[in-house]
Amino acid sequence: MALDLAESATPARPLRRRALRPLPLAAGLICALMLLPLAAIGWLALSSDFSAIAHLAETVLPRVAGRTFWLLVLNGLATGTIGVVAAWLVVSFDFPFRRFLSVALVLPLAMPIYLSAYAFGEFFDFTGPVQTLYRALFGFRSARDYYFPDIRSLGGAVLVMSSVLYPYVYLTARSVFSMQGRNAAEVARTLGAGRFRVFRTVQLPMARPAIVVGLTLVMMESLNDIGAVQYLGVNTLTFSIYETWLNRGNLAGAAQLSAIMLVFVLALILLERIARRNQRYSAARSVTGQSERQRLSGFPAFMASLACLLPVIVGFAIPALVLADFALKRLGDFLSERLLQALFTSLAVAGLAAAIAVLFGLTLSYAVRTHPGARIRSVTRIASLGYGIPGTVLAIGVLIPLAGLDNAVDGALRANFGISSGLILSGSGFAIVYACTVRFLAMAEGSVDAGFHKLSPSLDMAARTLGRSPAKALFSVLLPNMRPALWTAALLVFIETLKELSATILLRPFNFNTLATLVYEDASRAQVESASVPAMIIILAGLVPVLLVSRAMDRRA
Repeated sequence: MALDLAESATPARPLRRRALRPLPLAAGLICALMLLPLAAIGWLALSSDFSAIAHLAETVLPRVAGRTFWLLVLNGLATGTIGVVAAWLVVSFDFPFRRFLSVALVLPLAMPIYLSAYAFGEFFDFTGPVQTLYRALFGFRSARDYYFPDIRSLGGAVLVMSSVLYPYVYLTARSVFSMQGRNAAEVARTLGAGRFRVFRTVQLPMARPAIVVGLTLVMMESLNDIGAVQYLGVNTLTFSIYETWLNRGNLAGAAQLSAIMLVFVLALILLERIARRNQRYSAARSVTGQSERQRLSGFPAFMASLACLLPVIVGFAIPALVLADFALKRLGDFLSERLLQALFTSLAVAGLAAAIAVLFGLTLSYAVRTHPGARIRSVTRIASLGYGIPGTVLAIGVLIPLAGLDNAVDGALRANFGISSGLILSGSGFAIVYACTVRFLAMAEGSVDAGFHKLSPSLDMAARTLGRSPAKALFSVLLPNMRPALWTAALLVFIETLKELSATILLRPFNFNTLATLVYEDASRAQVESASVPAMIIILAGLVPVLLVSRAMDRRA
């Protein structure tokens, strides 16, 4: 009884409200902004009449889905073969020009797929150098006298895409082959296994998670492309979304097609995340020192050099030389008002997207650093989902909420003040900046997070013990040490935005051209020569991150 009285006399502790923490709250808001386009697509797809998608399912969807499926499968086979073989050769063997070729194999990353398609279209055209030489050698006079494969076909699309996209597989496979070390391979060799058998039975199975990561990135890039498939006449699901929206004027049907594609893309992203986790586990178990390369000579050395040189020639040298030849004949276009205006627009859009993406990436990474936990990490991963979403799909998701907000503001201004605000957000370059931020935030966040991992947590603790708040510690201690990571993040987003075509071509206002849309317009009118000048600017800009990758590879070596 006394115990009960004592307990009842104890005053109840007041319930404290949990204070809102600024960084997790900011991370949640960024995640909501990044997910808004996906939610908008889902809302429009589910709230619209399903008669449109039913009609498309009967007439269009089976054909384009089959074409998309075969494009992805053939691209996967081609890029997987080229990337894995090249990575195995440069890691396991020593042959002439190996050091140069190991870096040159990354060069096709600087070549956007649509530029490669335009260049190959000219290279293999009837008046191009290949068919001209073919007719001269065999005495043919017209196209009716001989058969020549058409580059504007599914096979041509696979050739173009695989020659540009194989570095995704090459980089991931090379990294894991280098980390596998001596133990696994050397033990197998002491048991009498040759190099090829060791590769087939030991190295390749251990590298499977890394190869899957590269292949999923290849498939995401293949789905994102719209310029190359349109030019080469391959009607994929991505192009069908574009055609349903613009040519048929059916936004609801395009949203429903986009929702179908999103399911597939999210499955690819989940597969890539699982493969990355398995890759880290496999790499952690296999790092035991670099295995010694076997020196090749004679015919095997020649074949190894040729096997590594051919992808560089096809993926970078041919399209770059074709476009450079056209550009050198039109040097006056470099100072044309049309090009300068598109260049200024591209720089402005890419600069804004890079600045916002780095700011958002810094907020997400610092939130994870200062508030470690599964919830914040999940928020960061969800906010970075946009890297796998095709630009065409993303454009629809961006347009729906921005147009709704524009219409709401315009209606309120008309009702209360009798003035019209117009399309401030959806009718300006803001929509493109928003879409590119969503799509490339993962690049910025990954680079910033890598920079944070290089700084010891003791720096934060030392700053806090000296009376610095988390914000002051960030600005006075951490950021000065992270300038290279921040510049790298900004540069990667800037270059990718400069090259982006799929979202830009759908979201741009009237008379609003970037370098990418300028190339697209000229190539669509069969004026690849006119498109060569802005194309060369894009290629030269794309070489910058490739050189950064090459420097990183050299440092690791």
